[in-house]
Amino acid sequence: MLLPRSVPSERAPGVPEPEELWEAEMERLRGSGAPVRGLPYAMMDKRLIWQLREPAGVQTLRWQRWQRRRQTVERRLREAAQRLARGLGLWEGALYEIGGLFGTGIRSYFTFLRFLLLLNLLSLLLTASFVLLPLAWLRPPDPGPVLNLTLQCPGSSQSQPGVLRFHNQLWHVLTGRAFTNTYLFYGAYRVGPESSSVYSIRLAYLLSPLACLLLCFCGTLQRMVKGLPQKTLLGQGYQAPLSAKVFSSWDFCIRVQEAATIKKHEISNEFKVELEEGRRFQLMQRQTRAQRACHLLSYLRVNVLIGLLVVGAISAIFWATKYSQDNKEESLFLLLQYLPPGVIALVNFLGPLLFTFLVQLENYPPNTEVNLTLIWCVVLKLASLGMFSLSLGQTILCIGRDKTSCESYGYNACDYQCWENSIGEELYKLSIFNFLLTVAFAFLVTLPRRLLVDRFSGRFWAWLEREEFLVPKNVLDIVAGQTVTWMGLFYCPLLPLLNSVFLFLTFYIKKYTLLKNSRASSRPFRASSSTFFFQLVLLLGLLLAAVPLGYVVSSIHSSWDCGLFTNYSAPWQVVPELVALGLPPIGQRALHYLGSHAFSFPLLIMLSLVLTVCISQTQANARAIHRLRKQLVWVQEKWHLVEDLSRLLPEPGPSDSPGPKSPASPASRPRSFCPGFPCPGSPGPQAPRPGPSVVDAAGLRSPCPGQHGTPASARRFRFPRGAEL
Repeated sequence: MLLPRSVPSERAPGVPEPEELWEAEMERLRGSGAPVRGLPYAMMDKRLIWQLREPAGVQTLRWQRWQRRRQTVERRLREAAQRLARGLGLWEGALYEIGGLFGTGIRSYFTFLRFLLLLNLLSLLLTASFVLLPLAWLRPPDPGPVLNLTLQCPGSSQSQPGVLRFHNQLWHVLTGRAFTNTYLFYGAYRVGPESSSVYSIRLAYLLSPLACLLLCFCGTLQRMVKGLPQKTLLGQGYQAPLSAKVFSSWDFCIRVQEAATIKKHEISNEFKVELEEGRRFQLMQRQTRAQRACHLLSYLRVNVLIGLLVVGAISAIFWATKYSQDNKEESLFLLLQYLPPGVIALVNFLGPLLFTFLVQLENYPPNTEVNLTLIWCVVLKLASLGMFSLSLGQTILCIGRDKTSCESYGYNACDYQCWENSIGEELYKLSIFNFLLTVAFAFLVTLPRRLLVDRFSGRFWAWLEREEFLVPKNVLDIVAGQTVTWMGLFYCPLLPLLNSVFLFLTFYIKKYTLLKNSRASSRPFRASSSTFFFQLVLLLGLLLAAVPLGYVVSSIHSSWDCGLFTNYSAPWQVVPELVALGLPPIGQRALHYLGSHAFSFPLLIMLSLVLTVCISQTQANARAIHRLRKQLVWVQEKWHLVEDLSRLLPEPGPSDSPGPKSPASPASRPRSFCPGFPCPGSPGPQAPRPGPSVVDAAGLRSPCPGQHGTPASARRFRFPRGAEL
């Protein structure tokens, strides 16, 4: 049954008049302190709101005018500073080009490389400010002669004369021996007693690595939270609307053909990412329980095999490091110095290939294959570095070993008189070897492969094709280098400077490889998920570097004849000494309480409360998002019903009310207000009224007076099948 063409003008009880809604909305906008610039209205509407807030002829206070002018100047200066920072940012043009041609996933790798460069420069700035500059400016007193210790080392022998013929300056640079007496290594830092100096170089040297690790942790955690995928908050079933990308992705300010081409590639890559994620989500939804059970069994089988390979790989690294350190007096020792880095590189090169081969035998989906291989590559990369540090600790620091020199001095003093320098040299060689491997692989493998593929044709060359630029593999390489740098902050304080140079050169090497010698990855990566993964792996590397450093600083005896802590049982012992010298008894008791077990209990309770509040807030936000979704669906259904009702009603005629209208009157409201959606603060969508008064079937009237008629686009809607009025 159809509705009548005319409806009485009586209103349902409790429903406000449109004029009342309009006046309430105007009062809300007039009294609101929100900036007009941020309101979701057209420019015409914003001018009207500005006139309502500051009507003509009304004088505002001088203080209010000054405040408004100051806020405007601050906003413009802040925007200008942001534009200047973006313009002067490192590699902004190169990043824009890479993002447009290859997508935001590959661009996130180069952005991550720039972030690591900034972290290294920050670490270098801290070390130079608190350690190097005070050493040069204060000129601390001479520490005195070095202790002459008589070591009782049974079975010790002198170096063989045949070793000397291999020594040359280049080899000294590659092994770090050329910089032993410089500030690159720990042994060159020497100062006098603490009581003879105003500024404590020892405390600054001890706290600088810890401060660098803390700042790097905070920066990495901030970027990790910022790059957190939004789907974890919106739910797994959420799919981004492609219509928004279709109609709003293009930048109409582009005037250059090259920029337009890059923008086209960028939009195309975004669509590929969206469609690929939608396809993977549909495949996961179609799996049955039997298929999931079979996949679980195959996962277990493959993971066990890969786990055995990882155990064998880290065992090889352990024995290679031990053999290299135990055969220091052989004539081939100079060649054995790079044995541990070579074995680590070989393991990290062959491991992913074997992992990929084992995973491909099970015929997994592409996304499952990539994720499983990636997880085990992360485990192998970090486990190899952990085993390398453990083997160094067992050989040099006698961890788990019983030797005469270890019992007397706390470390292997017979073979390593300055063990901090020895560990620093090992980390220096590992960092050098990683960079040389990057350069060699780029110019001795990738470049010849591209030249051969472009020069010859055939099935073999078509199968070989250009190398695929794998983002996870490259990320793991630079994360491993950064982890080595963090591990050497105490033993090699200027290692961040060396790593900064390597990262700067790596950017241009990888850019050349990507643009000239490689092809983009067949699996697109989303920038948010890629950034989250990068930061997570970096946090694991930071934890891997912080744990051994904390153990060494707090428990291992310092070298007797080199460095800053020659007279201390452990480097951390300088902190209680300075506290006893510089603080009153009350401060000493307070610090003692903060470091005792009695303070750990209230700290644990406070952290538990903070964690509980954060979890509760997260759950409340998730519930609020769910309610807002339901309300959005409800509003869309109501709009659908109201628009179909308005389609059945006649078009209203133009208003004939003569006379001028004030800016705040409903009839003088600009037509751009509420263009197809309810005014802010109104109860919901309502139908227009024809003539003097129109009431729809629900008894609601239009919340936006002056909006005559119904948009033409609204008449395209129809009732769903089975719906009746």
